Amino acid sequence: MGATVAIIGRPNVGKSTLFNRLVGKRLALVDDTPGVTRDRRPGEARLGDLRFTIMDTAGLEDADAASLEGRMRRQTEEAIEEADAILFVIDARAGVTPLDAHFAAVARKTTTPVILLANKAEGRAGESGLYESYSLGLGEPIAISAEHGEGLADLYDALKPYVDAVTEEEEAALEEARTEVELKFDEDGELIEEEDDPVGTKERPLRVAIVGRPNAGKSTLINRMLGEDRMLTGPEAGITRDSISVDWEWRDRHIKLFDTAGIRRKSRVQEKLEKLSVADALRAIKFAEVVVVTLDATNSFEKQDLQIIDLVAREGRALVIAINKWDLVEDREAAWKKIRDANERYFNQIRGVQIATLSGIQGQGIDRLLESVFTAYEHWNARVSTSRLNRWLEKVTGSHPPPAVAGRRVRLRYLTQPKTRPPHFVAFCSRPEQLPESYTRYLVNNLREAFDIPGSPIRFSYRKGENPYAKPRKRKIQ
Repeated sequence: MGATVAIIGRPNVGKSTLFNRLVGKRLALVDDTPGVTRDRRPGEARLGDLRFTIMDTAGLEDADAASLEGRMRRQTEEAIEEADAILFVIDARAGVTPLDAHFAAVARKTTTPVILLANKAEGRAGESGLYESYSLGLGEPIAISAEHGEGLADLYDALKPYVDAVTEEEEAALEEARTEVELKFDEDGELIEEEDDPVGTKERPLRVAIVGRPNAGKSTLINRMLGEDRMLTGPEAGITRDSISVDWEWRDRHIKLFDTAGIRRKSRVQEKLEKLSVADALRAIKFAEVVVVTLDATNSFEKQDLQIIDLVAREGRALVIAINKWDLVEDREAAWKKIRDANERYFNQIRGVQIATLSGIQGQGIDRLLESVFTAYEHWNARVSTSRLNRWLEKVTGSHPPPAVAGRRVRLRYLTQPKTRPPHFVAFCSRPEQLPESYTRYLVNNLREAFDIPGSPIRFSYRKGENPYAKPRKRKIQ
């Protein structure tokens, strides 16, 4: 999308608020805590007839390069290198701080155009900081309020020389393309199927969310996939806060990867910021098509791992389990046996789930993981014809009939599949409320095996009444 504009500045000056204002959505987490943003986040921005990619960045801090803050600064520096223009943001109410002056000196040395923004300038409280910002040597400051949308007309004029404007015809075409690729959900939160809509194309990338507990190696894995240090990583747990999306291509297939914050047990999540981060991760699961649950091979299948896997299954998303840090496992045969046992013991509702061992830091097993992702997606899209389903139904109910209740046997009359993503089957029967859950599990497990649908969540529900597709009987006229 044409030009790239990076938003930079020290922590807590309102960069993410401005980012959300320009993209028109609350994509970036916003909180009063300094340093909320850690990774650089791109978004499609619009300001009048200007269309460009806006890059939210971590707050600039003067810190050792090896520290977390230093690694965050390196992410920001890479965003500056990629940008066609820079928005340098200060807090007009706080005035010019030594940190502002330090990084303004750095910004003056770059050849990239720099636009100085004095944020939070609404009211008299920001006037002194606005005048003080002239001392930074970055030209005339623009007074804005990202939270209230003030000063955007002046920002438009400042950006216009560096960003392409679009005509009404081009805007209509962009809007049409955007609508075509947007995923649609029904009232149950399930994806609505689109005919002739192949996944893995530029128009329709496969949406893959990488989730798991903190420090399972999710960001390291994505960096290895991309071949660059795109995500902030380190030994500290809980580095990632926002859910960041990245477009990627693997074997000519297009994928949109979502890196997410680590999901801890609910009882341990106390701080508001972490609650926002976890909510962002849960939202990424809901809007993904395939979810890769990343486990630490040295400490896998903890209670929280199982709860995350159960959550993905309940959301009805295609699931792949990635056993990361496999390079740290000494007795791999015993570890694999433990994984197989866990698969049989814990995953009844998603029996046969795809499991891939890998090392994100060494880049081992990534192709195997991606093959599992596309296989899981195929099973998630499985469709069985009505005729095959009813032949199967007649066979399984013949060999194991539904139990009799109060001397009357429940009759399963008809079976159909109205949806995929995940596969959803509906059985019509005489008294569905009388069927025990164990018989439904029997049907689902047999169905999964008979039609080769391993690892995918399966929805199975009942409707009371006759076969709705049967021809109505003709009434005899006396």
